[in-house]
Amino acid sequence: MLRTPFTGRARNAPSAPDAAARPNPTLILGVILATYLMIILDATVVITALPSIADRLDFSPAALSWVQSAYALTFGGLLLLGARMGDILGRRRTFVAGIALFTFASFLGGLAQTQAWLLGARALQGVGAAIAAPSSLALLTTNFREGPERMRALAAYGAVAGGGGSVGLVLGGMLTDWISWRWGLWINVPVGLALMWLAPRVLAETERRPGRFDLPGAAASTAGMTALVYGFVHAAEAGWGDPVTVASFALGVVLLATFVAVERRAVQPVTPLRLFATRQRAGAYLARMLLVGGMFSMFFFLSQYLQGVRGFSPLQAGLGFLPMTAVMFSTVRFVPRMSARWGDARLLVGGVSVALVGMALLSRLDVGTPFFPDIVLPLVLLGLGMGSALAPLTGAALAGVEPGDAGAASGVVNAAQQLGVSLGLSVLVTVAAGAGGAGAGPAPGLQLDPAAQIDLAHAVSAALTGSVVLLALGLAVIAAAVGRFRRATTAPVLEVAR
Repeated sequence: MLRTPFTGRARNAPSAPDAAARPNPTLILGVILATYLMIILDATVVITALPSIADRLDFSPAALSWVQSAYALTFGGLLLLGARMGDILGRRRTFVAGIALFTFASFLGGLAQTQAWLLGARALQGVGAAIAAPSSLALLTTNFREGPERMRALAAYGAVAGGGGSVGLVLGGMLTDWISWRWGLWINVPVGLALMWLAPRVLAETERRPGRFDLPGAAASTAGMTALVYGFVHAAEAGWGDPVTVASFALGVVLLATFVAVERRAVQPVTPLRLFATRQRAGAYLARMLLVGGMFSMFFFLSQYLQGVRGFSPLQAGLGFLPMTAVMFSTVRFVPRMSARWGDARLLVGGVSVALVGMALLSRLDVGTPFFPDIVLPLVLLGLGMGSALAPLTGAALAGVEPGDAGAASGVVNAAQQLGVSLGLSVLVTVAAGAGGAGAGPAPGLQLDPAAQIDLAHAVSAALTGSVVLLALGLAVIAAAVGRFRRATTAPVLEVAR
């Protein structure tokens, strides 16, 4: 699955407490990892449930993409503000507040009776995730002493990161198949309540730091990207010349320009613009958006194809992605060795090239495409390629960053990923609509009649061709802008499966 770094700014944090003065370290680590896993799961747990959600709440093919985009936009757009909250208010306090909001939003989402209700709850979940996620790694580093103890904790954190996305696909399919799609959201409630009770009792608080909240910058960036995504999704249903479509794009451009102006004047900007000053880092951010947009859209559309055309159950659809995720998880373990042998730049270019070949093969599917080998083999190539490429791509985004900007730089990487999810998906929903007409995109219903199956297969093939284009553009950006780079040493980075 796709990968995202979370890093906390813990350079000046108090050292971890002595073992005799703190609760069981296993319990401390369990609280942090359970929260992190819950946040990762919600990026993927709804994917295999999407046909059921569309069927129950009468989502149109294009509007269905908002079930994911609403979460990704608020998560990515407010992530850096959430990190600043941890600095100013204390990491543990912020961590618990984020869990509380995430849990409440999950409960509301499971109760949803209308589209607006569900989308509002998903956006609120994203806000909770943006508050809690930046504090998770910072709390880990402040509760475990530097050295072997901390490295063991980081290894466990990385293992959750590597497998969380895959678990979400299977768990979402299992709950949808056996009970209801609503339990993909409700399962967070008992877990969240337990974590809210445990966290204040087992985690050490970090010292507060003076600072300011850049609310105008965070609001302008999130609203601007939301307007652009809305413009693409609306174009899929109403056309490019529709007044609402045009107004959405215009508003998005104005809001993003406002964001840049605000950040230039802000005393403590939520996104320091100096991070984009080098071609390498700016290229790494853009390449990540393109690659993530292509890959995550593939999950979205292929899940609809497997259920609507091939007749897979939600659980079978989730299990269908395991060839890719198993290969990706295995490949990540060998990345340091491959990097030492070939260099980060070659590994990055080679990995994206392999993924591009896999996506090109997958884009050829039609209504009669056999799952093995015509779908399994491309998924394996995608797992191999992305598993090789994402760590060095993260290194390129962090290389040369000043220590004081390490947390912000890592946050920008994660924000770029979440925005890539939303923007890429909205663009390819429009592509699918253009290819499939009235039946374009992931249509409602768990299985379609033969004519609708042909329409859906054609629309999914077109969308996956769009993913090929996004990956090709990402490769071009890497070749032109990223080039050769030295390994980043400014901050710990953990890759998160999506």
